[in-house]
Amino acid sequence: MSRAFNFSAGPAALPEPVLRQVQEELLEWKGERASVMEVSHRGQAFIDCAAEAERDLRELMGVPADYAVLFMQGGATTLSALLPMNLASPERTADYVLTGHWGEKALENAKPLLRTNVAASSRESSYRSIPARDQWRLTPGAAYVHYTSNETIHGVEFPGVPDVGDVPLVADFSSNLLSRPVDVSRFGVIYGGAQKNLGPSGLVIVIVRKDLLGKHGRDLPPIFEMQNQARNDSMFNTPATFSWYVVGLVLKWLKAQGGAAAMAVQNRNKAELLYGAIDGSGGYYRNDVDPSCRSWMNVPFVLPDAALDKPFLKEAEATGLLGLKGHRALGGMRASIYNAMPVAGVQALTTFMADFAKRNG
Repeated sequence: MSRAFNFSAGPAALPEPVLRQVQEELLEWKGERASVMEVSHRGQAFIDCAAEAERDLRELMGVPADYAVLFMQGGATTLSALLPMNLASPERTADYVLTGHWGEKALENAKPLLRTNVAASSRESSYRSIPARDQWRLTPGAAYVHYTSNETIHGVEFPGVPDVGDVPLVADFSSNLLSRPVDVSRFGVIYGGAQKNLGPSGLVIVIVRKDLLGKHGRDLPPIFEMQNQARNDSMFNTPATFSWYVVGLVLKWLKAQGGAAAMAVQNRNKAELLYGAIDGSGGYYRNDVDPSCRSWMNVPFVLPDAALDKPFLKEAEATGLLGLKGHRALGGMRASIYNAMPVAGVQALTTFMADFAKRNG
C-alpha cells in the first residue's frame, strides 16, 4: 500500500497512526469480542470511551466547567438550524457576519426560525476579506452574534476572536477546531463538524455555555432540544459511536503532538510555505484573499489559464497529491492543510507546483 497526501477539504485526511489503531481494533475492541461499531452505546465500555474523549477535548481546549460539551449526530449545517431554535424565541433578533459560503448557509437556516440581521458581509468583495469590526452593524440586545471562524471554500479565516461585548458569540469552527489555541470563555457556543480536523463525518461537536440552554420559550420536539443532550451526556438518542470513537483517538494524537499550541506552530509554518510558493511563482499561481485573513487550513489558488486545471490535477494525482480540485463555486485549486497534513505533504505539493509551472509556463 502506498498512501498519498490527501488535501481534500472534507471528509479529510486523518493522522496515519490513528487509522492504523482503528485498523488494529476494528474487529475486536478493548476485549469486547466485537467491533466498537457493534457494542451498545449504553454499555460501560463505550460510556468510558465517550467520557474520556470529552475529558481530552476539555483539556485540549481549556473548556470551563460551566460549558457543556456535546457530541451530536450530523454536521455543522444541522447545528446551524438547531442553534437558533435553542438560543432564542422567534421574536428575538440574531446578528450574522458573512465571510463566505458557510456563513450564508447558517443565515439561511436561521431565517425561518427567528429574526436575522446581516451585521456585516464581505460578499461585495467576493469574500476575499473580513469586514472591519468598526463597520459591523450589531443589533442592541441581540440574542447572539454568529460568524464562521474559517471559510473552507473561500479560504478566509479570522485571525482572532471578534469583540461583541456581552452578547453571546456563536462560531462555526468546523474547519479549524484545535488548529490553534482559542479562549473558549469568550464564546457562547463553539460548534464544528468533525470531518475536517477531528475525525470522520457523522458527528458534530458543540461547546455551549450551559446558562444559554433551555431559555428559548419554544415548544420543540424533545429530539431538537439541545438541553436534553446536555442532560444525557450526548446520549439522548443513539450517537454516532464510530465517529465518536475515532475523534477520541485523534484527541489522544493531538495531545501527543503537544496540543493546540504545538499545532498552531506547525499549521502556521505549513501555510507560510504554501502561500510563499504561490506568491513567489511570478504570478503563475494566484490567491486573491487579503493576506491579513488568509486561512491556515484551506488555501485556494488559480492557475493562469483554466485549461491547465485538468492537466494539473491529473499530474498531481499521479504524483501522490490528492483532493486538490477547487470548489465548484470558485474553480481552480484548493489545498486543505488541516492538522493531519504533515509538513512533508506541503513540501511535496510546492515542489510539484514549481515543476508544473516550469514545464507549462
